[in-house]
Amino acid sequence: MSKLLPKGHKKLLNAWAFYDWANSVYNLTISSAVFPIFWGALTIVRNDQGDIVNDTVHFLGYDFNNDSLISYVTALAFLTVSIISPLLSGIADYVGNKKNFLKFFCYLGAISCIGLYWFNLEHLWFGLLCYFLALIGFWASLVFYNSYLPDIAFPEQQDAISAKGYSLGYIGSVILLIINLVMILKYDWFGFESEGVPTRLSFIMVGVWWIAFSQYTYYYLPKGNKKDVLTKAVVFNGFKELKMIWKALQNDIKLRRYLSAFFVYSMAVQTIMLIATYFGIEELDWGEQNPTTGLIISILLIQLVAVLGAYLTSKASSKFGNIQTLIVINFIWIGICVYAYTITTPSEFYVTAAIVGLVMGGIQALSRSTYSKLLPEDAIDTASYFSFYDVSEKIGIVIGMFSYGIIAQVTGSVRYSILFLILFFVVGLVLLFRVPRTE
Repeated sequence: MSKLLPKGHKKLLNAWAFYDWANSVYNLTISSAVFPIFWGALTIVRNDQGDIVNDTVHFLGYDFNNDSLISYVTALAFLTVSIISPLLSGIADYVGNKKNFLKFFCYLGAISCIGLYWFNLEHLWFGLLCYFLALIGFWASLVFYNSYLPDIAFPEQQDAISAKGYSLGYIGSVILLIINLVMILKYDWFGFESEGVPTRLSFIMVGVWWIAFSQYTYYYLPKGNKKDVLTKAVVFNGFKELKMIWKALQNDIKLRRYLSAFFVYSMAVQTIMLIATYFGIEELDWGEQNPTTGLIISILLIQLVAVLGAYLTSKASSKFGNIQTLIVINFIWIGICVYAYTITTPSEFYVTAAIVGLVMGGIQALSRSTYSKLLPEDAIDTASYFSFYDVSEKIGIVIGMFSYGIIAQVTGSVRYSILFLILFFVVGLVLLFRVPRTE
């Protein structure tokens, strides 16, 4: 049974932020670190010199570039989330049971992560299905998680607690990734014959961690204010509310322009975060260094620096303003893309990873809290407003991942995809400059 606490209560805020600790292990282990390396080892054939001789995967009667296939599955999952989240968030707000939806997608994602243990090329459809459902579970749960922010925190608390959530997520995910790294690299210590089994066990550990630590959040988060019983008419209530929000945006210039900017620059940010490890696997010359070790070290570096980045961004926004800070961060992202296009060595990749970490945590936390602060003061159905926010983000990712996949398929190189993403940051910057600065 949950414990009810008043809005702004420190324990309630900490419980909300702790869900980032629980679920961010998915984002790090599955999206960024272990699974991309596992996928590369599964689908890439190299010669004795370590050069790639085949990276084609046969699936559903077609031959795909391995990067393109996983990017298409990822894009399809995000497209699914963007379609179902308005429906679900509308229902959740209407019947007042956001927490039940949060739990459902948490458990769907966690159980699907556990299913990745049985991923192999003989049953590729099953592995990709688990990957697909895990991604849906993670991102759909965030619709409901993010929508709690204006419900549990006052405007002056939102920047700090949003940053704290991301920081907890980075720290928790780094702890589990270090445990996974030790198991994989020192597999003989644990009695394994190779790194294959501990790699697969890391997927199970993600699922168990996610479910176990989320219970603390569920204990304190309110269920929601019940408005009515679920009827047939309510099923389409989410789309009706999104239409109302769309109309409301026409009269809210500041929020509308901010959402336009967020849609474009987030498209690039999220795509880079999803493809970074695949870039490291295929585009860098690792020499005698173990690519698995190097890639996971670089990802750990990103996570640790991101904690500092989220904190510094929160401080900068309080001094210079949210929009001004986001403009500076987008300029930094453009510089990162230009530099990443030229890198070929692990040391250059580490430098890029450190800078990415600094701005990654900042742009995520600040984007979420900026949107929350721009919502109308009389907004009641916050889940629908955040559904609109999340749909914008997900459709952007779909466009970004499909663009990446097509460019990788045509050119055979991820490098050109990185260069193409600069365009999104430039457009995002132009749109950010158009957001009114008045408080």
